[in-house]
Amino acid sequence: MRVNDLLNLPPDLPIPRDDGATAHLPGAAIPPIGLPATDGSAVRLDGPAAPRTVVFAYPRTGRPDEEPPGGLEAWNAIPGARGCTPQACAYRDHYAELQALGVRVFGLSTQDTAYQLEAVERLHLPFPILSDERLELGRALRLPTFETEGLTLFKRFTLVIWGGRIEHVFYPVFPSDRDAEQVIAWLRGPGLVQA
Repeated sequence: MRVNDLLNLPPDLPIPRDDGATAHLPGAAIPPIGLPATDGSAVRLDGPAAPRTVVFAYPRTGRPDEEPPGGLEAWNAIPGARGCTPQACAYRDHYAELQALGVRVFGLSTQDTAYQLEAVERLHLPFPILSDERLELGRALRLPTFETEGLTLFKRFTLVIWGGRIEHVFYPVFPSDRDAEQVIAWLRGPGLVQA
């Protein structure tokens, strides 16, 4: 596997386990925090008038020809770490379906906006990525994180937010390239009933 093969998931990745780190989130109110977005805005996810929103959180996007933290073998050994690019691309590819369902979409990581902007442009993402570089939202909601090579990164999870509250949580997300499909199925099934 080459370092720059960010689009394909190796078949032998370890499967993350549900450690209960998101059990407290369904029904939780989103705090009034503005997060910097790659489109230059500050996005708040709270408020009763906010439309239904999907936020897929991931550890970090990689760049072609750059080693991930600790090297490729070490990164691949962390359950759920590998797959940020396939996940973002899946949301890109299903973006029209999500818009048809009346949902706005954001990615979320602890990387700074400049780093995220490179990924948005390279991958042609039609939605912004939000930066929680200071972990304001992460700490306020006690979002699941892990540490590697001196970095605090989000574990992979997806939030469905509506009316300023977390309506549903997908965790752990695996494989990452199926996340958008699973969210759409939920929005068309159980999520449709709740709407």
